[in-house]
Amino acid sequence: MSDTFTLVDVASLDDLRVFLGRAGRIEDGSVRLIAGSGVLAVYAAVLYPVGLLDETPTVLGLRTFALAPGDGGEQAVFDVVVPIGSLSSRLDRARAEVGDIASSFDPAAAQTVTISLPMSVASATWAAISPPRGGWHPLPSTEAPLLDGVARAGIEEIAGAVPEAAGEQIVRRVRTEVWGRPIPGFEHVPAGAAFAAFSMGFLGDDTVRILETGPWTRLTSDRGHVLVRRRAWTLAR
Repeated sequence: MSDTFTLVDVASLDDLRVFLGRAGRIEDGSVRLIAGSGVLAVYAAVLYPVGLLDETPTVLGLRTFALAPGDGGEQAVFDVVVPIGSLSSRLDRARAEVGDIASSFDPAAAQTVTISLPMSVASATWAAISPPRGGWHPLPSTEAPLLDGVARAGIEEIAGAVPEAAGEQIVRRVRTEVWGRPIPGFEHVPAGAAFAAFSMGFLGDDTVRILETGPWTRLTSDRGHVLVRRRAWTLAR
């Protein structure tokens, strides 16, 4: 297993730093990194159940990055869970070493950047399940303004429903209720998927495609992917 990965350019480094920054504001824990065939997939948890009776859907944010061969000419291969803070620190140091890049036309922007992996941590519960890579079939698409509105309304509702100094159980119960509701017109997609797309910065001007395979639903835009694993009682439609 590799202990480093090499991003193809500085723009990829900056994109990964932004993604981790957003992920850390939602769930300041770990990310799952899967490298193979010249691609790095970075999964971050947005929502996930805690305990058997928790009905919260598992909602993950995903960004993929092209990888260049390492110094030995081999592509990185690994599947690890690492702390967001440790990986972010390594990316920040790498960015400082690269220096300021004036624009995408600067030749330095095309240079590869090699990052060493932080020490892995015990797998988080959400990282123990792997979304499928194939077998997806398309469902009717949606538009970013709908998801944006659902996310903002949910955030406002939670802020109004949770009293100050509320305990973790109360906060989790309210969040589960709000983000577990279906998106209007898309009863198989929980509102938590809209929250993930909004908070991860995946919403733009493009249409958001919706795909499904088994218990998994995927929302895909030009900026990233949201993966939802529905709870067993929600599978029938």
